[in-house]
Amino acid sequence: MTNKRPRPGLAIAALSIGTALNPLNSSMIAVALVVLREDFALDVATVTWVITAFYLASAAGQPLMGRLADRFGPRRLFAFGMVLVAVTCAIAPFLPNFALVCVARALMAVGTATAYPSAVVMVTELSRQAKMPSTRSLGRIQMANTSAAAVGPVVGGLLVSLFDWQALFVINVPLALLALVGVQRAAPEDAGRETGALGKLIRDSDIPGILAFVVSLMLAMMALLNVIPGYRWYLLGGAVVVGGLFAWRELRFKPPFLDLRLLGRNRPLLLVYLLFVVFSGVYYFAFFGLPQLLQEAGHYDAGLVGLLMLPLAALSVVVTPVTVRCIERFGVRSVLITGVLVLTVSAGGLGALTLSLWPPLVFVLMALMGVPYGAVSTASNQGLYVSARPEERGVATGIFQTCRYLGAITATVLIGVLYGSGVNQSNWGLMVLVMLGLSLVVIVLATMWRKPAGDAP
Repeated sequence: MTNKRPRPGLAIAALSIGTALNPLNSSMIAVALVVLREDFALDVATVTWVITAFYLASAAGQPLMGRLADRFGPRRLFAFGMVLVAVTCAIAPFLPNFALVCVARALMAVGTATAYPSAVVMVTELSRQAKMPSTRSLGRIQMANTSAAAVGPVVGGLLVSLFDWQALFVINVPLALLALVGVQRAAPEDAGRETGALGKLIRDSDIPGILAFVVSLMLAMMALLNVIPGYRWYLLGGAVVVGGLFAWRELRFKPPFLDLRLLGRNRPLLLVYLLFVVFSGVYYFAFFGLPQLLQEAGHYDAGLVGLLMLPLAALSVVVTPVTVRCIERFGVRSVLITGVLVLTVSAGGLGALTLSLWPPLVFVLMALMGVPYGAVSTASNQGLYVSARPEERGVATGIFQTCRYLGAITATVLIGVLYGSGVNQSNWGLMVLVMLGLSLVVIVLATMWRKPAGDAP
């Protein structure tokens, strides 16, 4: 398909659909675990690999896909990703065993990982064509990214109850094709990207550096997730060793996969990454910890818990366009600080659940939590955009997405520790204290962040 007349509005809509696929699939699989266990006769530990495979592939794949978008063009990479998703998800329902289903989930994660970095790289040109600030284009894409993760369990529950676990794959096929067609028809052609002999491009790709980065990250995440019981510290040690080799390689190779010297000098970008890891940890404490409390201590059924979590998604979507307007008027830093202050108040409010699990109270607190989730996510995304150099926004965005997974996995590990003696309101109170401590760290990081000189707000 040739792109004759760029239509930025349609392109942004298509990019938003593609961007939504990764967070949607990361969360809606949770409702299918019981069904998968029954169909494949699995134990609890084994079935969680369907989640772990997706997390590992996403976290390692996002920076790599971002680097490829920077080098070879975001439109081309987005098309590759959507085709991979469509083909994988069309085949997955017919796979004969659980191991292949996990492989399909990993391939789907790699395909969906192309979308967000590609979208951010394309935003500058699309915003120029649409004659609108980049904050608005980023806001629309961020809205899809934010809301998809929150509504995933609801969508997944409907699909599994009406059909079966296979529907969680099938639903991606039309969505991926819709995103693909929209971007191919409406987005501008890739320009100014690397070309040349294949051999030279491969030599310049820093493949050893890429492999060391991926292996180090995967070993670290496998240690955090404790996917091989009894070997956590060996995995962590391996991650440190391979990470050291990666750093040694990157400081000597030109052009490196990840310019560590530049990253070390780019204080605003580092602060955005740190802030987003800690912020994601606070959010996922609520997102993963609260449903368990409601089901086990409150004895609520899964359907009611899903409804009580919906305000978080709804408010985050409502807040996002308001946040975009506020960023245009007051700047990223002011909105970021305001958002993290609201986050601290919201996290403190969750302490009320140690006294009562009354559904209307849960509903209101989840709505309140949705405000900082939409505001801080959007402001962090814009902070990343102005902190990273245009030619490196793809890989920078990929690392940003990996920060979300690091925060989520850290929260999951700590939830397991804090709920170790039982899922009850007393232990939830300890969790709220940890959330408040992390929120204070986010406040400090937000006040430290400064917009680089000469960038748009």
